[in-house]
Amino acid sequence: MNQILDAILVSDTPPEDFAALPLPDSYRAMTVHKDDAEMFEGLETREKDPRKSLHLDEVPVPELGPGEALVAVMASSVNYNSVWTSIFEPLPTFGFLERYGRLSPLAKRHDLPYHIIGSDLSGVVLRTGAGVNSWKPGDEVVAHCLSVELESADGHSDTMLDPEQRIWGFETNFGGLAEIALVKSNQLMPKPGHLTWEEAASPGLVNSTAYRQLVSRNGAGMKQGDNVLIWGASGGLGSYATQFALAGGANPICVVSSDDKAAICRRMGAEAIIDRKAEGYRFWKDEHHQDPKEWKRFGKHIRELTGGEDVDIVFEHPGRETFGASVYVTRKGGTIVTCASTSGYEHSYDNRYLWMSLKRIVGSHFANYREAWEANRLIAKGRIHPTLSKTYHLAETGQAAHDVHRNLHQGKVGVLALAPEEGLGVRDTEMRARHLGAINLFRDAEGERTGKHSRDAEGERTGKHSRDAEGERTGKHSRSA
Repeated sequence: MNQILDAILVSDTPPEDFAALPLPDSYRAMTVHKDDAEMFEGLETREKDPRKSLHLDEVPVPELGPGEALVAVMASSVNYNSVWTSIFEPLPTFGFLERYGRLSPLAKRHDLPYHIIGSDLSGVVLRTGAGVNSWKPGDEVVAHCLSVELESADGHSDTMLDPEQRIWGFETNFGGLAEIALVKSNQLMPKPGHLTWEEAASPGLVNSTAYRQLVSRNGAGMKQGDNVLIWGASGGLGSYATQFALAGGANPICVVSSDDKAAICRRMGAEAIIDRKAEGYRFWKDEHHQDPKEWKRFGKHIRELTGGEDVDIVFEHPGRETFGASVYVTRKGGTIVTCASTSGYEHSYDNRYLWMSLKRIVGSHFANYREAWEANRLIAKGRIHPTLSKTYHLAETGQAAHDVHRNLHQGKVGVLALAPEEGLGVRDTEMRARHLGAINLFRDAEGERTGKHSRDAEGERTGKHSRDAEGERTGKHSRSA
């Protein structure tokens, strides 16, 4: 791995040298174990601790198949699917791997007693399989998490409808929270040159999901002037929805749960903000009964912020806790677009407010290849920015997943894999300088909240950089790197 890392850090290693690098027999990866699948039996969801179930293991490098690539992972990030995998909810992911393994002899590789997790990465291509022409060793890439077989006609108008559609690192093995990852080559996209490895790794899953859910015709089809209610507007998913609404000429109504999170939304440019905790909204009277009076109070608050208008679109992902309110507050003919259900999968709402007002509920799941590419293109052009607030090392992934599980984070939480420290990987310093404030928005907010600043962000503010970062600019690195 040292030879691979040295070649990456030099930054001008030619493709033929990358292709000639020997692959290691094994690499470090974050895993869950099949034998642990019942370890949290009887515990409430909140009591299940990812720090107990996630393991840093040395695993063999998988066989490379046709149409695939092996990528040296410089950085990754934690998504809610990593949390779900680590607490074995709503069910252990080994069932996904077993079903995939029955598809073909090549897919059988994925059916293992351990699951390498992670659905984001930034890194460098090491090897490509037969039939791969668009990518070569040495290419700096990010990966989206859509894995499809495309042997059925159903997936050819929208790859998310492929019967064999899976989320890489969640429903497949060999994910991105590792030093090496196995992906299909059509998951690869160019790494934005103005971002560090950890910044480039953080948007993938959530940025693409928000793009399809809010912007795409497959989701809500947002247009200029729309009022968009965004739950968790400063979180990993909501922070991108807020940016898309602002960039697309819509009016985001940002729902958050603290002053700190409200402040981040204001920094992004949002003006209409609801702190649900400060307002004391309780949409459920008890475990079985919702409170329509709270829906009405919430709707009145929204109209006070919009000049008397109801919302055109609700960007839904909390699920059970909020769904009844979401259906109620949407305007006549409006759209509730939903992905995930972080507060519970069983949604309950009063159907009179849906059918009699001709509202629509649209299910949205990740993004097809084109949508993921468009979402990454907006990142590369500096129209949408990473929302990275904090970064951990690979061995600390359990703590990172714990923080996301307990909603202790803002924006996205990154994980360094092969990258020895934050701040490496920037190729376009001129463009970075133009967008530095937006890039560091969530990191700076986290620093103000905790009194700590990342070394990279501090270096950019003071002009002081670590030896490794200086090495990246000059091409000189110590052997220890």
